[in-house]
Amino acid sequence: MKIAVVIPAHNEAQAIGPLVAAVRALGYDCIVIDDGSEDGTDAVAGQQGAVVLKTSSKSGKGNALKMGFDYVLGKNYEALIAMDGDGQHSPADLSAFVSCSQRTNADIVSGNRMDNPQGMPWVRLATNHFMSWLISLICRQHIPDTQCGFRLIKTQVLRAIKLESNDFEIETEVLVRASKKGFKIASVGIQTIYSNEVSKIQPVRDTLRFIAYLWREWWRNND
Repeated sequence: MKIAVVIPAHNEAQAIGPLVAAVRALGYDCIVIDDGSEDGTDAVAGQQGAVVLKTSSKSGKGNALKMGFDYVLGKNYEALIAMDGDGQHSPADLSAFVSCSQRTNADIVSGNRMDNPQGMPWVRLATNHFMSWLISLICRQHIPDTQCGFRLIKTQVLRAIKLESNDFEIETEVLVRASKKGFKIASVGIQTIYSNEVSKIQPVRDTLRFIAYLWREWWRNND
């Protein structure tokens, strides 16, 4: 498969350079979406060979990802791998996504941190287990880590679904919409990397966004 790596980033000038360099060294095209950064993230990513797309102000992870998806769909790629720009995802795991997709013929391969969640804050771990159980029920497929942003998505999936979410709930929306269209979702174990980075997830705000999204989906299913 011809694959691009898509990385949304907001104020990640310290982490983005080594990340892009490692991705490029593995032979992948790299698209960084600089979501309104003020620290030169775009310049650092460009210096390492990434294609850089930039928003004029912070618009949310969902909007940044959709910009990256649109770029990939306009090129001759068969799939993309989305990963975070803060260093929590290791480029060394990229080949595992490709191998899993080829082995299982899955249309989406989601990263799974739950087999080895060492270092994950316990509140996030408990929340992730609950959300993954619930979303797996909705999708009618077992997905052990639905909130992981490290995943392979074939471009045929993105051509078939319409994404509306603007922030972190887009990760749930991709799985739900793809499942409704009959696409197969597999999972692959990845490293869990936590250092000194500050999570951009706002627990109250983003939990409410998640609940609101599931509520909309429930009504959509029951119209």
